[in-house]
Amino acid sequence: MGDEFRDFTLAAVQAVPVFLDREASVDKACGLIEQAGAAGADLAVFGETWVSGYASFAAWANHPAFRGLLERFVLNGVEVPSPATDALCAAARRAGTDVAIGIAERDSTTGGSIYCTLLFISREGRILGKHRKLKPTMYERTVWGEGDGSSLVVYERPYGRLGGLNCWEHQMVLPGYALMSQGLQVHAGVWPGGTFTRQDILSRAFAMQSAAYVVMTGGLMREQDIPDDLREMAMRFGDQFRHIITPLDGCSGIIGPDGNYLAGPVVNEETILTARGNPGTVMFQKMIADHAGHYTRPDVFDFRVNRQPKRIVAFEDGAAAEIHGGISNGSLRSAEDLAGAIHDRRTDFEFVERDR
Repeated sequence: MGDEFRDFTLAAVQAVPVFLDREASVDKACGLIEQAGAAGADLAVFGETWVSGYASFAAWANHPAFRGLLERFVLNGVEVPSPATDALCAAARRAGTDVAIGIAERDSTTGGSIYCTLLFISREGRILGKHRKLKPTMYERTVWGEGDGSSLVVYERPYGRLGGLNCWEHQMVLPGYALMSQGLQVHAGVWPGGTFTRQDILSRAFAMQSAAYVVMTGGLMREQDIPDDLREMAMRFGDQFRHIITPLDGCSGIIGPDGNYLAGPVVNEETILTARGNPGTVMFQKMIADHAGHYTRPDVFDFRVNRQPKRIVAFEDGAAAEIHGGISNGSLRSAEDLAGAIHDRRTDFEFVERDR
C-alpha cells in the first residue's frame, strides 16, 4: 500500500489593518483568525507587519511628519510575549488553526528598537517562535533593526514542516535555502503587499525551488484606508501626487509546489483565500528536484548557518571574567596558560571550601 497522506487547508488572509493602532488591529486579526478557522484552515497567514501596518512612511525620513509617525509606530509595537500576543494565541486556540502573522515587534528590553517579525502561533494557542527579518530593504533600514540566524527554523506541524520569511528575504536566496535544507513543506511568505514588490515572481520561484506550498500574503492599504490625518500628507512630483503612506494592493495567493496558483492572486479587496494541499504532492515535487537531497552538491558547496542568537552584551563574574579578561589582554596566550589559570581558580575554590 505505501504511505498515505491527508489533505490540509491553507488560508491567506488579505485585509486592511487599523493603521498605527495595535489594539484595534489585534482585535480585527482575532476576528479574521476565527473566520479562517471556520473555513477549515489548518494555517492562516497574514501580511508583513500586519500589526499595526507597514512603515512605508520611512521612505520620507526628511518629511516633517516622519518623527511623529515613527513615534506612533514604536508606541504601537508588539512585544513578545504581551497582552497582544496573548489575544492572538487565544484566537488561534478558539479557531483551531495555526497562525503566521507579521508584527512590528518592539524590543522588550530597551523599548527603542523595532523589528519586522513573523510570529508563529500554534492551534493550541502557544507561540511556536518568531523570525526577525535579517536585512531590512532600502528605506526600511531607517526603522527596523536586523534579526539573526537563530530563527531560521522549521516547525513540525500536523500537516507538514512549516517555515516562513519576510518579503525580500526571498530575494536574498540563502535564508530560503536554510529552510529548504530542513525539509520545508509549507511556507508563509509575507509581504507588505503590492505587485511592485516582485512578490509574485519571487514567491512562485521559491515554491518551485523548495517544492513547498507557499502562502503568499500581502498587506492591504488602499487609498481610502489611509487615515484621514495622513491622507492629506501628499507631495507633488510634476503632475503626480505621492502619499506619505504608500497604497498597497495585497496581491495575495496560494501557490502549489510546482509554482502554479491554487488560489488568487487577488488585489485591492479584503478576502480570505483558501486552498487544499497534500504532503504527497510535496514529496512528488521533491522527487523531481530536491534541493536538500539529490539535487545538491555538498562536495562543491559548503553552506553554514550561524544559529547563535545575536548577543548584545555578556555579563561575567569571578573565574569566567578573569579568564576571558586574560585572553583579551594577552596574559593567557596558550593552552598551558589557560590550564594553569583554571587550576589556580580550582585551588582557590578548594581552600575556601576547606576554610568553611
